[in-house]
Amino acid sequence: MPSPFPGMNPYLELPALWHEFHNRLIVALSDALTPDLQPKYYIAVETRTYLDDDNPQLLVGIPDALVLSTTEPASTPNQALATQTCPKQIQLPMPVEVKQRYLEVREVGTHQVITVIEVLSPKNKRYGVGRTAYENKRQRVLASESHLIEIDLVRENTPMPMIGVEATSDYRIVVSRATTRPIADLYEFQLTDPIPNFSLPLKLDEKELTVDLQTIVLGVYDRGSYQFRIDYRQPVPPPKLSPANQQWVDELLAPIRGA
Repeated sequence: MPSPFPGMNPYLELPALWHEFHNRLIVALSDALTPDLQPKYYIAVETRTYLDDDNPQLLVGIPDALVLSTTEPASTPNQALATQTCPKQIQLPMPVEVKQRYLEVREVGTHQVITVIEVLSPKNKRYGVGRTAYENKRQRVLASESHLIEIDLVRENTPMPMIGVEATSDYRIVVSRATTRPIADLYEFQLTDPIPNFSLPLKLDEKELTVDLQTIVLGVYDRGSYQFRIDYRQPVPPPKLSPANQQWVDELLAPIRGA
């Protein structure tokens, strides 16, 4: 069964699925683009690593009994004896190593980075260490001679900064050409829309590639067996849908949920 959604499938945004989907999509993008880029260019799969302690599953446990000194002071007839309590097992917040993959289109021979392709994750958009790490990387690319493609297939949290644009779309793709900055192309689309094709810029005066991201995403959905792993009887992951979109989803999934 193919994905029931015409564009991005919001169930792929489930925390249990997103990390794997993200990695599969990065590899699928590389595989799809490589034949059209050869022999002049190649695609490098790079990894950004940082430490993040913003993990709600790691909580600080504080024992509710103090461990007192075992040295016994001089006692008085009415003084209670100090006791050594048994320790409790607790968890402390630990930095978690986060690894995020991205793509670089490089020139064969010189290895010059022509275009950086980023697929955003929830941690990139949620305020904290992950967003700061990504925004710093974003600024370095925007200050360079490399193009930037930013693919945002996550509805939750705050979109990346854009001047004069209201964040009214569910999803977006930004194509920032080094030759036209600060002007960039913004492809906006909703949950109900197919994912639009976008342009991949290369070196100056070279024809840009057209990327069919919708076909790539559908291929990842099929190869990842997500049609068997997603329970469409469950609600769409946060954020909460508008009443109109909720009705649209309910009607779209009615044949599956009624099966």
